[in-house]
Amino acid sequence: MAFYDLNKEERQLVVNNIYEDCLTSFERKNLEKLLVHFSNEDTYIRKTAYQSVGKIYNSNFRLQKDILVYLKELLENENEKVRQTTINSAGEIGMYYFEDVISFFDIGLFDDHHSIRNAVIGSVKKMGEKNPKPVLEWAKNYLHHEDKEVRREICHGIELRGRKHPEDILPLLKELQFDETKRVRTTLVHVLGQISYKKGCLQKVVSHLNTWKNKALVQDAIDEIVDVHSEKRYAKFTALTQQEVIRYIDEHLQISKNNG
Repeated sequence: MAFYDLNKEERQLVVNNIYEDCLTSFERKNLEKLLVHFSNEDTYIRKTAYQSVGKIYNSNFRLQKDILVYLKELLENENEKVRQTTINSAGEIGMYYFEDVISFFDIGLFDDHHSIRNAVIGSVKKMGEKNPKPVLEWAKNYLHHEDKEVRREICHGIELRGRKHPEDILPLLKELQFDETKRVRTTLVHVLGQISYKKGCLQKVVSHLNTWKNKALVQDAIDEIVDVHSEKRYAKFTALTQQEVIRYIDEHLQISKNNG
């Protein structure tokens, strides 16, 4: 039976049992039970497992060194679900101890399987929101990587921090403004739209775009920002109406004025 086919009390019992299985695996240095959960077909079982690992790491200092050793071993497992859950476990740890798990993301970025690379993106999002300084410093190292997918993944990964603090990621995004790869450019425009619609964010995004040199890219970003504020997108969640956004851009975007 799938996790969400259970009632609330049954789900809590499963969560408690998975936590105990993970803790016991580390304490007894036997990963058999841990692997059962890490490889489970049910996404929510795997999520419960990697969240449990994060909780155990954060509350059991004596186990931290061993946990990292075991996770490094699991990162080489042939099962992509195990590797994916391992990266997500590292993401839980990295929200507070990013320096301990940097190597996991250096490896995961180049995994052959897309689910592991997606787990890196998801982890960078949640780590960047909670622990931005070291995570963004790490991300800078990959902004100009020769692999276009790495550049795209980094761009996507830093998005969540930008939704509340666009000023933290705009300098990194700016470095991608002349990227010639379509997928990178599309992701960049998407992220600029996503970090524009919360209260106080549009002003920061527009102000920063005034310093960008790629006018065609800026115009694409502006089109996306306006569209994000439309009824078909996020109008129910935006701080400003679409008309207010258009008016603000017309008044404050210097590039549009320079293009006359």
